[in-house]
Amino acid sequence: MEEVQQQPIGSAGQDGETEIMSNGSSMIHEEPPRNGQDAEEEIVMEGSSFVHGGSPQDDKGPPKVDTKVEVLHEKVTKQVIKEGHGEKPSKYSTCFLHYKAWTESTQHKFEDTWQELQLTEIVLGKEKKEMTGLAIGLSSMKAGERALLHVGWELGYGEEGSFSFPNVPPKADIIYEVELVGFDETKEGKARSEMTVEERISAADRRRMDANNLFKEDKLEEAMQQYEMAIAYMGDDFMFQLFGKYQDMALAVKNPCHLNIAACLIKLKRYVEAIAQCSIILAEDQNNVKALFRRGKARSELGQTDAAREDFTKARKLAPEDKAISKELRVLAEHDKIVYQKQKELYKGLFGPRPEPKRPKTVTSWFVVVWQRLVSLFYSLFRRERIKTE
Repeated sequence: MEEVQQQPIGSAGQDGETEIMSNGSSMIHEEPPRNGQDAEEEIVMEGSSFVHGGSPQDDKGPPKVDTKVEVLHEKVTKQVIKEGHGEKPSKYSTCFLHYKAWTESTQHKFEDTWQELQLTEIVLGKEKKEMTGLAIGLSSMKAGERALLHVGWELGYGEEGSFSFPNVPPKADIIYEVELVGFDETKEGKARSEMTVEERISAADRRRMDANNLFKEDKLEEAMQQYEMAIAYMGDDFMFQLFGKYQDMALAVKNPCHLNIAACLIKLKRYVEAIAQCSIILAEDQNNVKALFRRGKARSELGQTDAAREDFTKARKLAPEDKAISKELRVLAEHDKIVYQKQKELYKGLFGPRPEPKRPKTVTSWFVVVWQRLVSLFYSLFRRERIKTE
């Protein structure tokens, strides 16, 4: 492996790393530092459909679309589900996308990249034969666009189909629901798999910095797409091969992207997805203070106070001087007091005042009373008769 050249790659707390903080109402203005380092500023932006776990439809089949049908090819038609923005990719552009695929005749879904939580990459003009119809559709789309494609079997898996993975029957027309997250305009059409480690990390870092600039221009959706594309360069298959300084360099680009998406999701009140983003980082680094803080914030907003307290407490042990963490713990403590008082008032007097214990009453049997009086009477008579006899 070649020696890594100096790259403009920064990470949290390093020199030259400048990101942007949005003063959103659901965000904490004072962010916790990472293990004693200066707190990095994070970009917060509006949501987009590409975020992990953002599969747009359920598994009941292809979506029903009533927009105009565009004929792209004799065997390819398109209906727009969501409009995109900017330019369209040209030949040899590297496209990053999510898609689902069904056989048109049986409505059997045989592929879903949203479930895999990683973008798919296709270089236009260099795609696999079975992806020809999908590539024709992509070439007509803009970044951020989502569409429904109908592709004839001639431009899909062909006359024989595929009996491996994915399993597609012979002569099967295909329906695609596809979202073009973004694309790279490269003359040589160089895919990620053909890049060196340094090239992939550098390309991802450029995406991250481009996203920062887009945010400053208030192009929020485009910024979100750039973050996701940066993460796409740092896929699991790539990260597993790294160690030492190369791994540190990659994480210094990848983790801030996840944190920025989490910050955005918290602002958008999509707390479950924010927790998932933080958990991706914590799976690799259990002591990441910022990820603990963000996950605790999301859990707190969901009402998961015990889980949130656990995250904040662990973060405070790692960064005891951080004011934002202490503030969140105080908020939780105040919340607990308020809940206790409300419960106390709710149940107060619900069943009336507590009754005083009653003294047990002496139960006298009438039979005993009558018996005592009879005995007393007989005793008196007996005594009189005795006196007379004497």
